Amino acid sequence: MFKIGPRTLKTAIGTVLAISIAKLFHLDHYTSAGILTILCIQATKKKSVQTAKARLIAALIGIFFSILFFNGIGFHPLVLGLLLLFFIPVTVRFKVQEGMVTSAVIILQFYNLQEMSVEAVLNGIFLVIIGIGVALLMNLYMPSAENKLRDLQKELESQYKIILKEISIYLKEGDHLWDGKEITNAYDLIQKAKTLAIQHKENRLFGDEDDFIGYFIMREKQFEVIERMLPLVTSLKISMVHSKMIGDLIEEIAEAVHSKNTAVVFLAKLEDLQRTFKKMPLPKTREEFEIRASLLNFLWELEKYLNIKRYFRESDV
Repeated sequence: MFKIGPRTLKTAIGTVLAISIAKLFHLDHYTSAGILTILCIQATKKKSVQTAKARLIAALIGIFFSILFFNGIGFHPLVLGLLLLFFIPVTVRFKVQEGMVTSAVIILQFYNLQEMSVEAVLNGIFLVIIGIGVALLMNLYMPSAENKLRDLQKELESQYKIILKEISIYLKEGDHLWDGKEITNAYDLIQKAKTLAIQHKENRLFGDEDDFIGYFIMREKQFEVIERMLPLVTSLKISMVHSKMIGDLIEEIAEAVHSKNTAVVFLAKLEDLQRTFKKMPLPKTREEFEIRASLLNFLWELEKYLNIKRYFRESDV
């Protein structure tokens, strides 16, 4: 079953509105206003404002070149080609190439009219203003993604909790059944959330807050650490008192994965644990030494995991 999205709905309503306004003012080729609106509907507010500006400037450049070439040389296919030969590089030079297609609508309208009178030029300008203006008006409405982002945030945190708890269980009990699907789920959630967070930021015309973007980038960095931690854990062959103590700490961290927690507490506990290990007897066998070395590497990665959160925001997760 097909779904009609907000952008599709805005395009349909905007096209009807633009054509109706142009027709109301008795403009020639009033359907061109609808075409311009279709071309100008964008996915975000900021993108809409940026492209509206670019298309308006490009349209004015296109009108200027139309007057220069059609009035100066004449209405001929070769003249149209020559016009575009100069017009396109100029739009690129002024970084308004997004408006090339919009401008082409007006340029071809002049070419079809075979005249560049004051009335024709004004008609073209009004069509551009109506088409772009209506698109800009339609794009002022953008559904907020904040609730979706908060849902993704909670879902991602739940996946992290499961992953950390599974690591804790392994450290304390050894091998057990776990398919690891939460790893893939977490990765997919991060990618989806980052894309939505960027779109959410682009839909705010005022203010450059990027809390959600920063949050999911932070989680992505933590995910990279988790990926390095897993092989260290699975390489362990036997259980030691050290691994059980680390497992207890991991379990505490897992329970505290949420957006209002702080990593400072757990960094302090990690330091205490490291001091405790230094006071314990040295390994007696090669196997114990290798396990202790793997656990030490694991603690370094765990410290990185916590510091990523700590420096994200001093009073945050």
